[in-house]
Amino acid sequence: MADKPLRVANPPSKPLLIWDGECHFCMRWIERWRVMTAGKIGYVTYQEVADQFPEIPRAEFERAMTFIEPDGKTFFAAEAVYRSLQYRSSRKWLAWSYDHVPGFAEVSELAYRFIARHRKVGSAVTRLLWGNDVRPPTYFWAQRWFLRALGLIYLIAFVSLWVQVEGLVGSDGVSPVNQFLPAVYERFGRSAYSLLPTLCWFNSSNGFLHFLCSGGVVLSLLLIVGIAPALSLVALFVFYLSLILAGQTFLSFQWDILLLETGFLSIFLAPWRIWPRELFWWPGAAIPATAVSRPALFLLKFLLFKLMLMSGVVKLTSGDNSWWNLTALDYHYWSQPLPTVFGWWADKSPEWFKHFSVAFCLVVESIVPFFIWAPRRLRLIAAGLMIFLQLVIALTGNYCFFNLLTIALCLLLIDDAVVASLCRGALLRRIRSTATQRRAYNGLSRYAAIAVIIVTLPINAWLIFTAFKPDTEWPRLLAVAYGRVETFRIVNGYGLFRVMTKGRDEIVIEGSADGFDWLPYEFKWKPGDVMRAPGWCAPHQPRLDWQMWFAALGTPRENPWLGGLIVQLLQGSPDVSRLLAKNPFPREPPRYIRAMFYRYRFTTLREHRQTGAWWKRQELREYLPTMSLNEIQ
Repeated sequence: MADKPLRVANPPSKPLLIWDGECHFCMRWIERWRVMTAGKIGYVTYQEVADQFPEIPRAEFERAMTFIEPDGKTFFAAEAVYRSLQYRSSRKWLAWSYDHVPGFAEVSELAYRFIARHRKVGSAVTRLLWGNDVRPPTYFWAQRWFLRALGLIYLIAFVSLWVQVEGLVGSDGVSPVNQFLPAVYERFGRSAYSLLPTLCWFNSSNGFLHFLCSGGVVLSLLLIVGIAPALSLVALFVFYLSLILAGQTFLSFQWDILLLETGFLSIFLAPWRIWPRELFWWPGAAIPATAVSRPALFLLKFLLFKLMLMSGVVKLTSGDNSWWNLTALDYHYWSQPLPTVFGWWADKSPEWFKHFSVAFCLVVESIVPFFIWAPRRLRLIAAGLMIFLQLVIALTGNYCFFNLLTIALCLLLIDDAVVASLCRGALLRRIRSTATQRRAYNGLSRYAAIAVIIVTLPINAWLIFTAFKPDTEWPRLLAVAYGRVETFRIVNGYGLFRVMTKGRDEIVIEGSADGFDWLPYEFKWKPGDVMRAPGWCAPHQPRLDWQMWFAALGTPRENPWLGGLIVQLLQGSPDVSRLLAKNPFPREPPRYIRAMFYRYRFTTLREHRQTGAWWKRQELREYLPTMSLNEIQ
């Protein structure tokens, strides 16, 4: 680094970066820097202007890039690059580091000389990692279709819950919210409002539950068509949070909190406008006038990173050897909550393929997420692998809208240059034109997203750390901060199937009119009749069926809602009966109810051919003793 930079006698009117027009490596990166500096500096080849600056030897132009300031100061090589990039506010740290950080200048110049001597290799590596376009990526397409996909997922979530809400938490449901909230208030007093920030404090009637669900449906449709997207997302978050807290254990699944966290962060990504410029994006459609907020995009990409990484790491740190010896899928297909018929067939695949599938899952969840931050082609490979994994999971198991939501987050890894490369004509030109223009951000939304990053990033970092070190205690300040935001479900940890379930015990509820002849209640989706094939209900989630799977993993005392289910069946609640596939007592409720415990397992191919059964089961014991309304009351 020279103490006194060279000065030219005939400086340009604005900063000028001079480069070798015959260097393909330079050509690619100049296009990127041209976008980053947005017209604040000029770019020209030395072949065009070398004669205008006789103070600079032609050999110097051939050796390295040259940057000339309007005052005549001239810089070369890595320093020239850094001085030019300081006209982009987010890159000023490079020039500052060159001047003030010990060793930074020397390492930078050494790296520059190495690349300059191997330009062809550098060009090939650039093309391999970025493709033909290395300009800063834009995400107009991703923003538009991600928000529409999120609207569709919200729609699915609200409709799915709407058809069950009365039976689950209505006044005659399994866990009535109009009894739950008063009990919470009696215990915690006025602090109950901050512990459970739900609109149901104002009204917990069945009608209000229907209002929240129907309102969510309307707001989801508005988001899909692009009407007031940011305001719709705010209201959707409030409505779904209210239902999650009112839904108690029936809405405590990871995809519920994932939808809330995604929905909350998407508020800062959505444009603040009322009417859409167009419903869909076709070749002649207008390009949005407002840039995609980089802080908001970072928040959602980091959510995807956290979701995938934690899901993989917790499996490896759980102490369950089935993940390390790759045998987890020997159990998973038949022990998971609600398998599909494709899961039955997947269970029949060779052992080596199951072991390979476990390894593939662990790689995609534990290693691939790091490529979210990589150059374009590695990022696209990561998106493809994660989407493929979600499709396979959705094919073999019913995980409601979880897979769709993860795929929607993966859309944010696809930048406009990728879309442009797949399109022709007007759309290609519009996307490229948009990519070269600076667009104004919505300032308030951008600064709000930055504030969210500042508050949540330390918490998220510690959540990820706890996936590696599960027994680590939280620092006091972080624990307090997490407790405040966790109430609203906007910062969460993830990790499905930390420990693989290696058996399948099912609860079969039976009723009797006389205490001698017992008839089973058949659920819509969970295993019961061994002759019934596993069904496919996703993206709908039958929440009572799911909770029955969890209940079988514990005791009746650990699942107090089960007592509410028994009471409602004994009383013949029509709301609860609608959650079932078959009520053996349609006219008059039974006098007695009991619950039996069975061990279930997929049949083999041979057993299925011989009997037609999809399951085989063995009676174990009584789960709940015979009960009647007189005994309960």
